[in-house]
Amino acid sequence: MSGKLQTVVVNLGERSYPIFIQPGIFTRGGKMIKQKLSPTRVALASDKHVAPLYAEGVLGSLEDAGFTARLIVVPAGERSKSLTRLKHVYRAFFDFQMDRKSAVVALGGGVVGDLAGFAAATFMRGIPLIQIPTSLLAQVDSSVGGKVAVDHPEGKNMIGAFYQPRLVLIDPDTLSTLPRPELRSGLAEVVKYGMILDREFFEFLERRVEQVLALKPADMTHVIRRCCQLKAQVVEKDEKESGLRAILNYGHTIAHALELLSGYRGLRHGEAVAIGMVGASLIADEMGMVTAEVTTRQARLLKNFG
Repeated sequence: MSGKLQTVVVNLGERSYPIFIQPGIFTRGGKMIKQKLSPTRVALASDKHVAPLYAEGVLGSLEDAGFTARLIVVPAGERSKSLTRLKHVYRAFFDFQMDRKSAVVALGGGVVGDLAGFAAATFMRGIPLIQIPTSLLAQVDSSVGGKVAVDHPEGKNMIGAFYQPRLVLIDPDTLSTLPRPELRSGLAEVVKYGMILDREFFEFLERRVEQVLALKPADMTHVIRRCCQLKAQVVEKDEKESGLRAILNYGHTIAHALELLSGYRGLRHGEAVAIGMVGASLIADEMGMVTAEVTTRQARLLKNFG
């Protein structure tokens, strides 16, 4: 993919931060981080799927910018969002002699972002966090807004915090290495934004199914940027989910129940959200809150995205 730098700003006063979107941005990541903050040490957290693809480039960028950096790799998958795995991450921080002037870079999908983000939020009572999301789900949703957490046998994301990153760097090119099931999983969250906030965006998705599935550069940049804009608008009005931000959980009540019952195996988050959205719309239809056409169009678009 190619294209100029796109910027979305999450305006939260002293906690405001930019989201930069551009193909190949990883090669300049270290310099962009240095413009924002100057940590003594940087822990780069990733997983066993993403690290072989992108960690070397990000590490090189960090080192070129003058940072002392170390890679921490965790197993891929939802089961890494656990207190057990969190202890291993803390151990790696101590071994790396990290302190309050250190920073954490989360390179990967939603699991890495949540796990490394929660570690950053709680280590030394909070050290700087930079999100570099590589999955569509993380790029359009979980890397933005400051929700970080680990799972518990009693429920998904039950132990967490609101902790905003210092900046978010998104390279749409990473989607070319994303397994197709993971791409489809992320598209459920994309459809969610159209459903809850932007009819015009929903209609754009209906028209551009083939182009989005083919990862056409202009379409994907528009999708990522628009989702980040919509989420930023909600977070700015309700950072800690005391009211409006709850709409971002559309479909998630049913989804989290399904994920818990499946033991966080075999059902991707986006797949569960897609099921949850259909279920929520069917309930709303029965309650007279939406028309049958809304439920039908949503289900059709989700099906068209696979």
